[in-house]
Amino acid sequence: MDNLQYLAMIQAYTGIGIGLMIGLGAAGACIGIGIMCSSFLEGAARQPEMMPTLQGKVFLLLGLIDASFIIGVGLAMLFAFGNPLLAVIK
Repeated sequence: MDNLQYLAMIQAYTGIGIGLMIGLGAAGACIGIGIMCSSFLEGAARQPEMMPTLQGKVFLLLGLIDASFIIGVGLAMLFAFGNPLLAVIK
């Protein structure tokens, strides 16, 4: 194969990888946020006096869940716009 075919193959596989990274990351973040919010609501309903303590922890964990997804999007953008795999082809 010549360099143009290698370039096209790397870009195609990178596009598939980017789609998987963003898609699965978004699905995982949505599932995690749903589980976290339902657990918070259940705990607040059982013990309303613990609500301020639980609320702080929930907001911290929701931020960490969202941050992991944003880091995945950043890595996907790295591969989309500055693909280090293309340096192999000279």
